[in-house]
Amino acid sequence: MSFQSFSDYLLLEKNYSQLTLKAYLKDIHDFSNFMESEYDSESISNTNYQHIRSWIIVLVNSGISNRSINRKISSLNAYYKFLLKTEDIDVNPLTKHKALKTSKKIQVPFSEQDIKTVLQELNFATDFEGLRNRLIIELFYATGIRRIELVQLKLHDVDLAKNILKVLGKRNKERFIPLIPSVVNTIQAYINKRKELHVIQDESYLFLTKKGVKIYETLVYRIINDYFSIASTKVKRSPHILRHSFATHLLNQGANLNAVKELLGHSSLAATQVYTHNSIAELKNVYSKTHPRSKK
Repeated sequence: MSFQSFSDYLLLEKNYSQLTLKAYLKDIHDFSNFMESEYDSESISNTNYQHIRSWIIVLVNSGISNRSINRKISSLNAYYKFLLKTEDIDVNPLTKHKALKTSKKIQVPFSEQDIKTVLQELNFATDFEGLRNRLIIELFYATGIRRIELVQLKLHDVDLAKNILKVLGKRNKERFIPLIPSVVNTIQAYINKRKELHVIQDESYLFLTKKGVKIYETLVYRIINDYFSIASTKVKRSPHILRHSFATHLLNQGANLNAVKELLGHSSLAATQVYTHNSIAELKNVYSKTHPRSKK
């Protein structure tokens, strides 16, 4: 069974993104190279768990984190499940494998003051790039969308008549997010400035570079990092932290967990519950400051 068949399966049947597909295939190729160099085997289809365990030990000794190793094994497991499905193997060698222990990774969101400083105190240029950058920040914080979702937004995804944004999430699942008036105003101003670009190659996409081509993920990351490096002392300043801030601040204000789940585009409530950690921290802070018995 070729890797191409597995690639087609993930892309066409599982609707995985190109980015996820690339990560899966790299993990599988890495194990294939290990099998070839250590066991002189050109195929990973007929391997056993001892071979995989040897690879895990090599990865651990290389200083790779348990979280990254678990991801690699997850990719390998998906491949063996596919081979079972196509009846190329009879037994999945990872059936009884237990993931390595990892510490819970809690991302600390931007404070409301951090975001207020960026949007109200920093001077955004009034040209195309200035308006675009402001809209990117506003949209992340007002909708909680993922970076790739923002990059892929089309002009027709924005319904200014109904103040709704259509987002195409993981596995091509659509969701609709309401837009607050301040964001709608920025969208309108940006679109008007966008029309003044001399050349537009990727006409259908909402966010463009000044050369008229679709914006790319590393540029989006750089925009967020540059502005928040001025307003925040946080070490990590990324689009995902803005998404995290969106969810945490909603929960701090009493938003329903299921509603936040739908806005974020999570398939399960468990994925959303990670954001409650900071919400609980905020509640404890408020409680300690306001409850009569907590005051010394």
